Amino acid sequence: MRIDYHTHHARCGHAQGQLEEYVQRAIELGLDHIGLSDHMPLLHVDPDRYYPEMAMPMAELPRYVEECLQLKERYKGQIEVRVGLEGDYIEGCEEEIERIVNGYPWDYVIGSVHFLGEWDITDYRQTAGWEGKDPLEVYRQYYDAVQKAAATGFYDIMGHLDVIKRFGYGPGKEHEPDVIALEKAALAAVAKSGKAMELNASGLSKDCAEMFPSRRMLEEAISLGIPLTLGSDAHQPLKLGEHLDKARALLAELGVTALATFRERKREMVPFET
Repeated sequence: MRIDYHTHHARCGHAQGQLEEYVQRAIELGLDHIGLSDHMPLLHVDPDRYYPEMAMPMAELPRYVEECLQLKERYKGQIEVRVGLEGDYIEGCEEEIERIVNGYPWDYVIGSVHFLGEWDITDYRQTAGWEGKDPLEVYRQYYDAVQKAAATGFYDIMGHLDVIKRFGYGPGKEHEPDVIALEKAALAAVAKSGKAMELNASGLSKDCAEMFPSRRMLEEAISLGIPLTLGSDAHQPLKLGEHLDKARALLAELGVTALATFRERKREMVPFET
């Protein structure tokens, strides 16, 4: 089984390519499943006053779903198209998130933490947000949000669980035990939720030069019995599947023999090969 469940396209503003280009590229690559999972519209900031090109406008959400469903039907028999969403967890916006999660015929929803308040810790334009802050306190805030996201039950897959490391900012080596404790608490929350977690290979192309999550966290997740799936987090069609060979090899090395796939919010574990 060859899958890629984390992709973005032009509608979100900071990716390239149309949805159909991703589906066609997935067929070229021989994927069995292609997951379309663009960013949920912004809920807690004014899109007109915030950084541009962060997510699709709210008016585009139904059009996005409609196009995904059309592609699912059009390419039936050639590839399994899964209709997904990367749904930000925003503390204080739970009701709005729940309406979106329950209001459309998703196959799966990825739960990701990008924002600490109005600060998007994954946006290269906002790295100045680290200035003057205690990195360990930022990590505490981030992993607290991850735990709260998992506890909502809104999501099917928890996304790039340690993306806080993306730009290389973080506590010093002397705080490694504290960071490990935060990671373990977050993974325990995911395990308690009964949801899956992705191995997001895109970190290999980021400043951190490491997948999300790290091998250390991945090993802990496996020991906790957390189901795993795969995503490239591609932001252009030619990036589809990037580094997933390394991700599959790592899972195989760690003894993982099945991946989580989704249809109509129901999880099915399927065997995979490297």
